[in-house]
Amino acid sequence: MSNPYDKYASLSPFELKDALIELASGKPDRMMLNAGRGNPNFLATLPRRAFWRLGLFATEEAERSYSYLPHGIGGIPRKEGIEARFDAFLARGHEQPGVAFLSRAVSYVRDQLGLSASDFLHEMVEGILGSNYPVPPRMLTISEKITREFIVKEMIGGLISAEDVDLFAVEGGTAAMTYLFNTLRTNGLVTAGDKVAMGAPIFTPYIEIPQLEDYRLESVMINASPEENWQYPDEELDKLLDPAIKIFFCVNPSNPASVKMDERTLEKMVSIVAQRPDLIILTDDVYGTFANNFKSLFAVCPQNTILVYSFSKYFGATGWRLGVIATHQNNILDQQLSEISDAEKSRLNHRYGSLTPDVPALRFLDRVVADSRSVALNHTAGLSTPQQVQMVLFSLFALMDGDNGYKAAVSQVIRRRQAVLYRELGITHIDTEEAVDYYTLLDLEAISRQVYGDEFADWVNVTLNPTDLLFRIAEETGIVMLPGRGFGSLKPAGRISLANLNEYEYAAIGKSLKGMMDQYHEKYRSGQKKNKKKDKVNKGK
Repeated sequence: MSNPYDKYASLSPFELKDALIELASGKPDRMMLNAGRGNPNFLATLPRRAFWRLGLFATEEAERSYSYLPHGIGGIPRKEGIEARFDAFLARGHEQPGVAFLSRAVSYVRDQLGLSASDFLHEMVEGILGSNYPVPPRMLTISEKITREFIVKEMIGGLISAEDVDLFAVEGGTAAMTYLFNTLRTNGLVTAGDKVAMGAPIFTPYIEIPQLEDYRLESVMINASPEENWQYPDEELDKLLDPAIKIFFCVNPSNPASVKMDERTLEKMVSIVAQRPDLIILTDDVYGTFANNFKSLFAVCPQNTILVYSFSKYFGATGWRLGVIATHQNNILDQQLSEISDAEKSRLNHRYGSLTPDVPALRFLDRVVADSRSVALNHTAGLSTPQQVQMVLFSLFALMDGDNGYKAAVSQVIRRRQAVLYRELGITHIDTEEAVDYYTLLDLEAISRQVYGDEFADWVNVTLNPTDLLFRIAEETGIVMLPGRGFGSLKPAGRISLANLNEYEYAAIGKSLKGMMDQYHEKYRSGQKKNKKKDKVNKGK
């Protein structure tokens, strides 16, 4: 008899979830709990309030320009006197939520970052109105300076000067991935048949994109060890010493293990780059802001590393589509572009010749910008200016949070949810300094071993098909999880997000999964009893 779930075997976890949701929603008297979604159900409200307040001021500034025309028509705001007018605006609405934040933000930009308050306000006002193209297209000037201060503080720990970092503001981490893969291929930094390494487990698209016909890259898995707190053993990282490997892709903290690289791993990577100075690293650090004292690979291997950061998870802003690509001003990507063959230089001169008379001097990150709009539309490239304004306000919110109150609050929310889930499952979970706990991987074999012992765990491992089990869980309990193997995990496990449901719902998930596991244990015991009876009968004969 054919397995009804075999047809889903080749689906990405993010497509598989639709079938699981449909199955989990099949009983009207039962609540469907989608624990597979990474979208958080918490968000930063203060920088959003500030956004809307700033929008009101910006609209007044626009109408001031054309005050002689009927109401409803405005013009481009003027910079002269804008700081005094903004102070007056704040004074009029000093009791309104978000106003005090804006006042502190201007003070921080002027007094702590040493930037012109008038330049800042004018860029924010024009930006929030969306009345102009993004200029420069890579990122608005003041916006880049502020956002890179945030990136340096949160991702790099101040180990690199902000002035040495360039940013390209993009439509979230997914756009960053799309643009980077395209430009790496277009510029011959990776070609069909090249080897690329994946720090597994990893966000599924990093596994799937290299396999596409567009790229046809050979993937080498660098496997983190669950027995070593999801760190990469030295023998796995040593695979990167293979000169055939062009790029190392990793998510740090990892997805779905939710553990940041420890100091040993970072030091090992420094050692590898010293031996492989040509190795390109792409690190996706979207969960880094949930970690205390986080240090990106960009901090220790800046010349070799492209950093991708999305504002989506930490600030609860998946719908805003906000992210950045960061490179060091002295990077191996530009160096490798300077060393390509004459034939490749000629090809790329033709591609980018409409942008500059000196194509060889066109830096990698600026090529990413151009390629994001098929080169010909480079002059209209760039993230929309209202999006950039919200990105700046998120950045300032984090920069001004001296005691990390927001970080502590959202981390506490996540860890409370994790605690109640594990309590209802009947298992213990030991947190480490490296864990951020945005997701958790539920390994049924490991849970069975802890709750019922080795023999039952061995039976589970032999008897239960991981994909079938996800469908059974969805059908019998209404709970949706994503398959760990779809993220490159070597062990069968279900990925649960700890960010998108309420505490009582995680308690319900734990209780339902424990109940299902009890049923399997009863089935196992019944089978054992039958086997013992058969053995007795056979001995009697």
